[in-house]
Amino acid sequence: MTDDVRNIVLGVIAAGISASLGWLARTYLWRRGLRRKQAFFGLPSNSACLLVVNRYAGAEGSVHRHDAFALLELSALIKGCGANAQIVTHDTAQQGFGERTEFCVGGPTSNQRMAAHLRTLLPGVRINVEQDPGPDRVAFQVGSERYRMEPGTAEYVLLARLTGGQESRPVFLFCGQRAITNQAATRYAARNYEKLRRKHGNKSFCLLLKVVNSQAYGPDVVELVGDVTREAQTPVPSAPASHRAGS
Repeated sequence: MTDDVRNIVLGVIAAGISASLGWLARTYLWRRGLRRKQAFFGLPSNSACLLVVNRYAGAEGSVHRHDAFALLELSALIKGCGANAQIVTHDTAQQGFGERTEFCVGGPTSNQRMAAHLRTLLPGVRINVEQDPGPDRVAFQVGSERYRMEPGTAEYVLLARLTGGQESRPVFLFCGQRAITNQAATRYAARNYEKLRRKHGNKSFCLLLKVVNSQAYGPDVVELVGDVTREAQTPVPSAPASHRAGS
């Protein structure tokens, strides 16, 4: 074998080894990222989870189109984790939490399951469910702070990851003042889960988000108002707050 042929052979072997090592490294990083994503969302491969669907106010049995888009966002996320979703309506999901991961979409007026979760898991949250028009309609009270909705301009949504114990699967709540805010929260979770995982790990948290100018930007422009975990998990007196914040 001449020196030229030997050099070519050695070059081909080196290139093959380099490509193989690169492929192995990318595969390792991808699998590590997938395991972290699965752990954060409580979705091991081939596991089952619940998608709890609310109803469109005034139209029994139907779902608002923005809530349908939220379910599509969650379905893609679940499929990306290699898990399977069971879709149930809010008034038929009569079971405990912690055995399977649950994604619950909608406010307490359209989702009985969400109302139960708020009472049990986030007793520091109050939502005005009165249907009469006025500035406090669907206003959030978190602790001592109140957040009023300005339709199409400033609307609020709670994004929460809650667990009942170390080994239990999480419950994710997407509780907004309007259907478009539910979609905004699901999109925010799907896009920012890595940041959320680094900050919160696999612990419980509750974030308050503000959807900005939805009439122009839809569900895409979202601001983090703050981490309200402590306030949301601490029961507050039944008397309403007397001031306004966060708008």
